[in-house]
Amino acid sequence: MSNYSMNTKCVQAGYTPGNGEPRQIPIVQSTTFKYATSEDMGKLFDLEASGYFYTRLQNPTNDYVAAKIAELEGGTAAMLTSSGQAANFFALFNICECGSHIVASSSIYGGTFNLIAVTMAKMGITVTFVSPDSTEEELHAAFQENTRAMFGETIANPALTVLDIEKFAKVAHAHGVPLIVDNTFPTPVNCRPIEWGADIVTHSTTKYMDGHGAAVGGAIVDSGKFDWMAYPDKYPGLCTPDESYHGVNYAEKFGKEGAFITKCTVQLMRDLGCIQSPQHAFILNLGLESLHVRMPRHVENAQAVAEFLQKHPKVTYVNYSGLPDNKYYALAQKYLPNGGCGVVSFELKGGRAAAEIFMKNLKLAAIETHVADARTCCLNPATSTHRQMTDEQLVEAGIPAGLIRLSCGLEDKADLIADIEQALDAISE
Repeated sequence: MSNYSMNTKCVQAGYTPGNGEPRQIPIVQSTTFKYATSEDMGKLFDLEASGYFYTRLQNPTNDYVAAKIAELEGGTAAMLTSSGQAANFFALFNICECGSHIVASSSIYGGTFNLIAVTMAKMGITVTFVSPDSTEEELHAAFQENTRAMFGETIANPALTVLDIEKFAKVAHAHGVPLIVDNTFPTPVNCRPIEWGADIVTHSTTKYMDGHGAAVGGAIVDSGKFDWMAYPDKYPGLCTPDESYHGVNYAEKFGKEGAFITKCTVQLMRDLGCIQSPQHAFILNLGLESLHVRMPRHVENAQAVAEFLQKHPKVTYVNYSGLPDNKYYALAQKYLPNGGCGVVSFELKGGRAAAEIFMKNLKLAAIETHVADARTCCLNPATSTHRQMTDEQLVEAGIPAGLIRLSCGLEDKADLIADIEQALDAISE
């Protein structure tokens, strides 16, 4: 499918039915698989043959969908996980161990920030957070002898900063480490980080890829371009025999194109078991089939809403990279020429009180912690996810009490703007 357009890949990549086979990807809802002889199964355990023996590691339904996502991102191999959090953890832990160090953008999803800064720290893995706006010199200064990965988000959730992927990749490669990029918000429809130098791409498929708030999931895609064998001392897990799996040397046996995902599957998925269910993978594929149609509408609606809010007297500022005066507009034009995503954030002049009134009066937009859905959803962090913080602490964290995060769905933009306008009208001057 590599010669086909993104639109065609969304619909047909990953699975080609044979004569008389199901046109839709089949749901293989089975934990185990039958074999005629022990020798047949033994070949699977020795990685000498392809196939399935236990769904905790691999399942045909999941592999069809993972193959589609690999095609969409321009990678050589991919795997599904139980959530986006699991995808980011697996992608990092697959090449890090106790004593390793990570350089990560400070502008990332709060859950991922805590994963790296707190949970992985308990495993002996340290991190240096850098501003996404850092100069090359500042990025170089963050690296240590034990640095094993660099991490960032194409469009950060919820800060909406745009990562300079090419710059981060250049610095990472200068130190002989891969760049891992979470591409959840733009999806491969609006940005393909591998084309800009990223080595590993992750997703929370729960968001736009599913697009309907129906199935939690994650994905990891390998570009197949990072030469692990060039740095065997840094990546012994990939470049030396794995005694927990028959002494296989992943980089030697599967090459640049398959080593990372193979190790992640037969080692981490085997031991940690964060598998996506076949049923969820099936639902995810239904979302992927319309991803190329939905993303332009999300962007169109967000752009219209952002432009409306920017002119409204009760709004202090609007954060959306599609606005010409946005700090990241130039980067967005480079990496996201067709638009970024449907998420807009803005601050109301009346602070916490104004935000509460605004949220209470919304009719179309639902109050949810979710984003990137077919339905518009909205959140005021000060009264929900960050309600334990004082107004002063919120300002220090860059999340003022009057901040609203709006994820524009697929409704008519005129209806969305009308709903926002009437909710703003309810706020007294």
